[in-house]
Amino acid sequence: VIIFSPLFIAVQAATHQTKKMINDDGVLVDSYIPRKCSASNEILTATDHGSVQINIGKISDTGLYTGQWTTVAFSGQLRNRGLSDQAMNRIMVKDGVLKERKEDMQKAETLKRHG
Repeated sequence: VIIFSPLFIAVQAATHQTKKMINDDGVLVDSYIPRKCSASNEILTATDHGSVQINIGKISDTGLYTGQWTTVAFSGQLRNRGLSDQAMNRIMVKDGVLKERKEDMQKAETLKRHG
């Protein structure tokens, strides 16, 4: 019978090194890089099949695509509750892509007060 004490397990866990995926050039290339929900800041797990990532292209003053983009990601839970469109608008106003309208702000304040 082998009995492991909690101290032994803690020492073993502390000395265990995680393996990292490195290509032939010596560059770290992990196969999975976790994402975060842009609205709730929660980590999107690999099993969250309802989550989406959207790249929004930036345009110049003349209306041409500049080759840059803003990336937003939303969790499946946020989308399931129907809050991703409101979150997208809030993020785009914060980033300066959309202009804030007074009517929308008044509606948001009314919703906050009345639950």
